[in-house]
Amino acid sequence: MQAAPVRATAIPSFTTALRAVESLLMSSGQRTARRNAWTSVLEDRRRAKDRVEAQQVLERTLASRL
Repeated sequence: MQAAPVRATAIPSFTTALRAVESLLMSSGQRTARRNAWTSVLEDRRRAKDRVEAQQVLERTLASRL
């Protein structure tokens, strides 16, 4: 029984494959704009989560004082 051959190169991840396709289809400026937009979306989500957590802390603090 033979062992399976070992690959010399790693199989690219799905993200790597998408970026390769993206680089073929979009200009550099479009890629940068898209990535900046996604970064903004992630930052907005983080700020929204922080706001919810702060609101919950305030509500608990006020409830404990009553």
